[in-house]
Amino acid sequence: MEKDNLVSEKEVISKNFIEQIIDKDIEEGHCKTVQTRFPPEPNGYLHIGHAKSILLNSGLANKYNGKFNLRFDDTNPTKEKTEFVESIIEDVKWIGGDFEDRLFFASNYFEQMYEAAIKLIKKGKAYVCDLTPEEIREYRGTLTEPGKNSPYRDRSIDENLELFEDMKNGEYPDGSKVLRAKIDMASGNINMRDPIIYRVARMTHHNTGDTWCIYPMYDFAHPIEDAIEGITHSICTLEFEDHRPLYDWVVTELEYENPPKQIEFAKLYLTNVITGKRYIKKLVDDGIVDGWDDPRLVSISALRRRGFTPESIRMFMELCGVSKSQSSVDYAMLEYCIREDLKLKKPRMMAVLDPIKLVITNYPEGEIEYVDVANNQENPEMGSRQVPFGRELYIEREDFMVEPPKKYYRLFPGNEVRLMHAYFVKCENYITDDQGNVLEVHCTYDKATKSGSGFNERKVKGTIHWVEATTATKAEVRLYENIVDEEKGVYNEDGSLNLNPNSLNILKECYLEPSFGEAKRLDSYQFLRHGYFCVDSKDSKEDNLVFNRIVSLKSSYKPV
Repeated sequence: MEKDNLVSEKEVISKNFIEQIIDKDIEEGHCKTVQTRFPPEPNGYLHIGHAKSILLNSGLANKYNGKFNLRFDDTNPTKEKTEFVESIIEDVKWIGGDFEDRLFFASNYFEQMYEAAIKLIKKGKAYVCDLTPEEIREYRGTLTEPGKNSPYRDRSIDENLELFEDMKNGEYPDGSKVLRAKIDMASGNINMRDPIIYRVARMTHHNTGDTWCIYPMYDFAHPIEDAIEGITHSICTLEFEDHRPLYDWVVTELEYENPPKQIEFAKLYLTNVITGKRYIKKLVDDGIVDGWDDPRLVSISALRRRGFTPESIRMFMELCGVSKSQSSVDYAMLEYCIREDLKLKKPRMMAVLDPIKLVITNYPEGEIEYVDVANNQENPEMGSRQVPFGRELYIEREDFMVEPPKKYYRLFPGNEVRLMHAYFVKCENYITDDQGNVLEVHCTYDKATKSGSGFNERKVKGTIHWVEATTATKAEVRLYENIVDEEKGVYNEDGSLNLNPNSLNILKECYLEPSFGEAKRLDSYQFLRHGYFCVDSKDSKEDNLVFNRIVSLKSSYKPV
């Protein structure tokens, strides 16, 4: 019995604070079926921070055998577009947010929200106000001084009902009148000082068109949406903590049965990345990046195009955990997760990114043989492949030096190295152009030293990779670094971005094993010695392959 108690205690400790709240609600009978939601505004693309909310909300619904909704909070048509709706749906599906057929739009509840406002007016809990936006701010007071009542606060219920209907019918210009909740102008929480819940705004909505010329404010609409859908736990980030009293006021005054409970958690802050929509839009508009899915960004679509996997992002979120304490996470942790996810899944292929020609002068001209190469030395189940080898190869420029420094074990005149999976070769000569740039390296090979032959008469210290020249697949390779200067930080003193001028390096003449000719968009591989790479989903074509570097092989992050 004592052992069972210890196990039970350990299980409680291992749960995050949100799960502990849900457990208590279930135990006390406040909740039978857990229902959560992810409620994005369709005014931009989702980023890595949104992924945390998606996975948290959908994960909780899955853990408690509940329901998860994807709901668009589309109550402000100023910046909302169908383009963003479509991209968000794709992102949520890709990241693993399983909403099945539970797709909702707040705009489909506009009629119910209007009726809810009428109910508040009839209860004497809302009134039409004619103050200008500037006057409303002035009347609101400060953090240390209470506000003062609007001169329109004591309008009769009948007058408010008539004015609000006239607002709906388009009889007043934009901004001339608002509907405000009647709460407490002396409240210590400024959000409770008679907040605006409806405004006049003639805007075409992406979903409802021109049906409405009044639109609800977010703080009024959101709790109603949750209540209509039967959401039990409305999980949001910490900046909404001060809004919770208003959330509770709305669902209480509207007398919803089993009202939802708002719970706040800490946002995900990633070091040295840009997530602000305003900044990303400027980067796109100025042509610094080629869209919201540019692989240097951390929008979900950009991470997908770069080659990150849903599994790696889920691993990252698990390492980050869930808490109420704000903190920053090093981008290196995200890179660690994609390396961990790919290392046993992806073939390790040979690719030469900065090529020079290597000619084996004593190898038969025109002859091609095939060497057997393991697809992934750490995962034998992935099998092997046949790689062509011949007289002319490409090697990396950095793998040959005319005058090498000490402890340089690759090719130089008179030195011998192993060609990975093949033979020993010895550098006999080299050819340069008029500027002294090396064009070709000439070597001889020892036929007896073929890899796997058991040859052990002598050892070499260096091994280099290669690609057979006549069968190689040509490709463009894009090497990415952080788009901001990590040493200087994300922002300058004037608020502008500290951009890294070397964030993208495009290599036009790279040579890869012929097996790459079968690569399809978003296929990923390890390029030996270079890192993990993914076929670009936007620019790559069958006759012009483009690869994005996902991440290098070296990591600065060490898991605890």
